[in-house]
Amino acid sequence: MLRLINTGLGRTGTTSLKLALERLGYGPCYHMFDIVNDSDRLQQWERVVCDGQRPDWEELFNGFVSAVDGPSAVYHKEITQAFPEAKVILTIRDSEEWYRSTYDTLYQFAIRNRDNPPEPGSVPARIYRFVNTMVWDGLFGGRFADKAHAISVFRRHNEEVVNSVAPDNLLTYDVRQGWAPLCAFLGVTIPAEDFPHANDGESMRRVIREVGGGAAGTATS
Repeated sequence: MLRLINTGLGRTGTTSLKLALERLGYGPCYHMFDIVNDSDRLQQWERVVCDGQRPDWEELFNGFVSAVDGPSAVYHKEITQAFPEAKVILTIRDSEEWYRSTYDTLYQFAIRNRDNPPEPGSVPARIYRFVNTMVWDGLFGGRFADKAHAISVFRRHNEEVVNSVAPDNLLTYDVRQGWAPLCAFLGVTIPAEDFPHANDGESMRRVIREVGGGAAGTATS
C-alpha cells in the first residue's frame, strides 16, 4: 500500500528522492527503473499505457511503500485518488534547467530510438513504445522539441498537482534543500549522513545506455 507518492516529472531529482525515502523507511520505493528492468512489470504498464486497459493500482504497486518518477507523475491524479491517505511530494526545478537537462539526456535516447528503431518485439522496442506513448507523444503531445511548449506542459503539470492536493498533504520540494524539509514533512529524524544526490547528466546517460539496450528514453531523474 503506497504511503507516499512523488508527482514531479523526470529530471527533478526523483532518483535522489527514491534513495532518501528508502533511507527514511519509505521503501521499497517504486521507480521507473523497476519497470524497464522487469519484463513482467513492463508488460503490466504496456497494457495500461499502450492498450488502454483499466489499471488496478493496488496490483501495480503491490509490495511498495512509495513511488517516484515515471507513471506516478504522469498518472498522479488517478494514483493519488487510489491512495487517498498517501502523502504527496512534488519535486520541482527551474524550468529552463529542467528542459535543458531533459533534452540533453532522456530526449536524445528517444530520438535515437525513433531514428534507429530497435528490433520489433524486443525489450528495447517495448520500452520505447511504452515511454513514447506515455511521455513524448502522450504528456508532451509529440512536441517536446518545442521548448516553449515543453516548459508550458512542465509548469502546467506542477500547477495541476498543487491545485489537486490538499495543502497540508503536499510538500513542494527541491532536492537541493536536503533533509530538513523532507524530514519535517514526514515527521522523522534527520539522518546523520549527507542527503543522496544521484543521476547527474553524465551518470543518467550511462544508466540509460545500460537499461533496455539503450532504448529507455524514460521519464527518469
